[in-house]
Order: sequence, then structure tokens, then C-alpha cells
Amino acid sequence: MPEIAPYGAWPSPITAADVAAAGDQPQWLDVVDGEIWWAEARPSERGRVALVKAGPDGTVEELLPAPWNARNRVHEYGGRPWRAIDGKIAFTHWDDQRVHLRDPATGEVTALTAEPEIPQGVRYSDLRPGRPGELWAVRETSTGPRRTDITRALVAISLTGAPERELTTSHHFLTAPQLSPDGTHAAWLGWNHPDMPWDATELTVAEVHPDGTFGTPRVLAGGPGIAVCQLEWETPTTLLALLDPDGWWNLHRIGLDGTSHNLAPVTEELGGALWKLGLTWFTPLGDGKHAVLNSGRLAVLDEHTAQVTTVDPETTWAPGIAPYGAGIAGLAAAPRQETAVRHADLTTGTLTEVTPRPGEAPSGHRLPDQRYLPTPEERVFTAADGEPIPAYLYPPTNPEHTGPGDQLPPYLVHVHGGPTGRNHPVLDLDFSYFTSRGIGVVAVNYGGSTGYGRRFRERLREQWGVVDVADCVAVARRLVEEGVADPDRLAIRGGSAGGYTSAVTMTTERAFRAATVKYPILDLHRWTADGGETHDFESRYLDGLIGPLPETADRYRDRSPINNTGTLAGPLLFLQGLDDQICPPEQADRFVASLRGTEIPHAYLTFDGEQHGFRKAETIIAALEAELAFYGQVFGFDTPGITPVDLRP
Repeated sequence: MPEIAPYGAWPSPITAADVAAAGDQPQWLDVVDGEIWWAEARPSERGRVALVKAGPDGTVEELLPAPWNARNRVHEYGGRPWRAIDGKIAFTHWDDQRVHLRDPATGEVTALTAEPEIPQGVRYSDLRPGRPGELWAVRETSTGPRRTDITRALVAISLTGAPERELTTSHHFLTAPQLSPDGTHAAWLGWNHPDMPWDATELTVAEVHPDGTFGTPRVLAGGPGIAVCQLEWETPTTLLALLDPDGWWNLHRIGLDGTSHNLAPVTEELGGALWKLGLTWFTPLGDGKHAVLNSGRLAVLDEHTAQVTTVDPETTWAPGIAPYGAGIAGLAAAPRQETAVRHADLTTGTLTEVTPRPGEAPSGHRLPDQRYLPTPEERVFTAADGEPIPAYLYPPTNPEHTGPGDQLPPYLVHVHGGPTGRNHPVLDLDFSYFTSRGIGVVAVNYGGSTGYGRRFRERLREQWGVVDVADCVAVARRLVEEGVADPDRLAIRGGSAGGYTSAVTMTTERAFRAATVKYPILDLHRWTADGGETHDFESRYLDGLIGPLPETADRYRDRSPINNTGTLAGPLLFLQGLDDQICPPEQADRFVASLRGTEIPHAYLTFDGEQHGFRKAETIIAALEAELAFYGQVFGFDTPGITPVDLRP
């Protein structure tokens, strides 16, 4: 029989160190000469990103050893950092942001781009093969002291020491050019302020002259109200591209003459938000078939029947799939499985882990007993205006303990970042850390989330701080009405945009007792190009989320949590990286300073060397244990072995 113990205080075998170890996540996968290669984030190595490949016996071979760190900061979120080319590995190194070339046979590493005058002042991303002896990429250059003093260009980087060539500067934001099969044209995506890439992008082409220079760019597809998120050459005269002229990212064939044909018109999202350069959601399979990601579910699009058929409804795949063997290789997770390198055999329908380790996660750490892992329950709640609110419920789960019969568990409403992002129903040890202790989690895909078409995404247009807040509150209140959650022990948590929604909710609603606010946006006026406290990529994001300035200045004032500290509903825990260029610490610093002398309990933890999101094992452990301690102090349960946070007015 399970032992009765207070919710939140259940002993759990899942430690914060386990969660940190699970951060060894694969990313940026590709197939090179029949082998699966991928980058791997390593919290235990202070967040270094290694490059590895799967050996024939399932062992993992290191291709880019320390101290090399395959990561870049273009758009500050980074983009594809490596590419196999001419038998060598081209990669961007985090420390200097330059492009380097490593010879796997000798281990020799050569810098391909010049050292900038300002450290990390010139950055490269989305590395792609160009003309023979060249690597094509996006180059981002800092031109002044402000975070928004940025220019970008498409460039050709020589593999043999020739000078770097600038190819074009057609747009303020660009993806790297892709060379047509016959070498006569290049194609790329571009967009300009105030659009974000999911608002409006242009599929652009130019002739490639015999000397390697580009002709005049022209737009083939996209434009106002249409977003293109991926393109691939199919033949010398046709491209395949994901775009949403009908409100859903569908796969189209685009001719150099400007003709466009939707290969399978479906009210399904086969693409996604281009937060990082180099993300891919489809890959051709041949014979009129294409592997696609349908809101994260691997599917096959058959253009002969114009149908999209899901391969495995339980598994969620990350953008970045590649043909491998009789199917597809990629990074996939499931309700009880962490993200791992997996292979889907499209002939047999079987799904296997490429580097299986019985009982272990992809990184080699041992997964907790499955009995301690919650199975996410898919729910659809209803907003006040009748709109659906998709969410995933992670209930308290511990085989050894149950709560007192006269109590309901505390619940955390988890707010994803973006806000143009989403949650998926997959194993998240961050959630399991809480659920195994008797604290439920509900992950909300509020209005504005991706995966549900443009109309749902644009529910948040000029309504950020309103719709997202209302949806999170509606979910929490419904859980209380159902008798699932304790109405007096509800908290809201989130990072980045999720931190903003959490903070706004605490200043405008009385649904939550407390909030954890990680690397947040708190002052909207300052989080603009003129305000100086955001980076170039998102410096006009608020034009769509809040409204254009100066016409809607009152909204910026009224929806900024820093202007409403007097109406806070309860205690706050702030967690902030001190090197964050996206949501810089100045925002949290001012908010916390404004609370001094008030009666609002709060705690503020900062972390040296952390950017946007936490990558070091020691930071992940400290932040998670602080969050648990915070809830224990606010909700009144013990957290043995966890140091209390300095919660003070």
C-alpha cells in the first residue's frame, strides 16, 4: 500500500542532478555517407556542444572533442553549426564565433574566417555546401554598441584560403543559400522588420554566374501574410517548400517561373516557426513521397494521393529529419521516453533507437523507474470566448506515496516560451522532478502557440499579456472545478516569454498563489529596438504581439509587469542568466529592485556565464532545487535535503 504523505513532500528518487544529466540532448542531426551524425549538448561540460556519430555497433564516436564547442549566436538563438564537406567537418566555435575546418583523419583544425576586431563581433550560421571549394553561410556582423546594431549578408567561405566573398544582402534576415542541382541558381529565405519569420517571408532566387557572383534576386513565393519555413531544390527548375497561403504550412512545388502547386492540401501544420536557421520539417523520399512532420508527428506525404499518413501517433519528432536506410533518422521523444536518436523504418513501421542502452537515456544516464514517470494526458479546455486551449496534464505520480484523503495536490501551470512556440506530450524530467514529489504540472498551449494553424497563432496578435494570461487562468480554474488541483496551492512558471506571461498573470489575476519567473521580459518599452534591452531578431516582435509604436504606447505601459508591482498576487522566484542577450538581466534587476521595501516576498538567483536558458549542470541543479524549495516555503510542505531560498520582502 502506498504511504500517505503530504503532497509536495513525497520522497523521490528523481534528483535535480538526474534532470541536469538528461540535458545531454542530441540536436542538429544529419546523415553523412550512410552514418548518423549529430551535435550533443553537454551540461556536465559547462554546456559545451560536441559533435558525434553512431558507430556500426551502436557506440558513439566523438568527432569534435573538447575544447571545441559547435554553437553559434546568430539571431542569439543560433542555427545549424556544422556541416560535413569534402571529407572534413566545418563548424562554428562558440568562443570566437568563427568558422573552422577539422580533418577527422589528423585532428587538425584550421580557421576559415578571420578573427574579428570585437570578440564574437562577426558570427556565422546555417552552413551549407556552395560551389566547389566553398561553404555558403549567413554572416552576422555587429556594427555598433547597441544589441540591434547588426547587419547580415550571405557569404561564400573558401575551404582553401581564398578571400571570403559576399553574395547578397537581399533582406535584413536571411537563411543560407542553397545551390540548384545544376549550379545555375541559388535559393534562400528572407524577411524584414517588423515581420517575424512565421509572419511573412520570401522565397528568393538568383542566378549564379560563372564567376560565382549572384544575379539580381527575385521573389518566387511568400510575401505579406505568407510564411515560408523551409525550401529544398528538387530539380534544376523546381523547388519544394513549406508555406502557408491557406493558413496551414503545407508542402508546395515551386517553379522558377513562379508557378506553385500544393502537393497535399490539408488543414495540418507540416512546418513550424523558424526560430533557428537550418531547421527542417520535411525531406523527399522519392517516387512522389516525402517524410513530413505533422505538428511533430512523423508522417508520409504521398503527392499521388494528396494524403498525409502518420507513421507513429505516440512519438514526437524534433525538426531535423534525414533519409536513412529504409526510412528516416531523427530526434524523437515519447510520453515515457526522452529525446533520442531514432530510426523509423517506413517499410515495416518499426521505430528503433539508434544507440540503444537498456535502461538508460540517450546520454548514458540511467532513467528513473518508469513507475515514477507521469503519462501526459492530452486535454482541450475552453476559453471564455469559446476557443480551444490544448494542454497536457502531468499528474502527481509516485508508486510509494499518495496524498491525504482530505487534500488536493498543488499544481504548476507551465507556460512555454516564444510565445510563438508550443508544448508536446513527451517525457520531461523537469516535470517529473515535481510530479514524483506530489506536485502536478499542466503544460498549456495557449492562443498564439504553433501547431494549430495561422488563425490560432494569430489569436495572440496585439493580445500578448491578455489571451495567454486568460487561457492559463482558464485551465487552472477548470482543474480546480474538476477537483484535480488545490485552489490555494496553484503556481505559474515559465521562462523567457513564459516568464512574461507568468509575471503579467501575477499582476492582473488572483488565480495563482506564486510564480517562478525565469529570464523574463518585464518591461515592454525597454524590450524594443529603441529601448535597447533586446536583440535585433526580436526587436520588432512586439509590433505584432502588442502593437506598433507610438500608436499603442499605452498598451506597452499597461501590460508591463514592472509598472504593476503594486498589484502582485503573491511571492515570486526570479532565475536569471547574467550573460543573457535576449532577455538581459537589467529587466529582472529593475523589477526586483522595485520590490525592495514592499511586503511581497521574493527571491532572486543569478548565474554567471549563462545565456538564454540554462546549460550548465550546476545551474540546472541550483535552479530546480531553488524552485522546489520556493514552493515548499509558499505552500507549506517540507523539502528535506533542499536548501531554502532567501525569500524576503
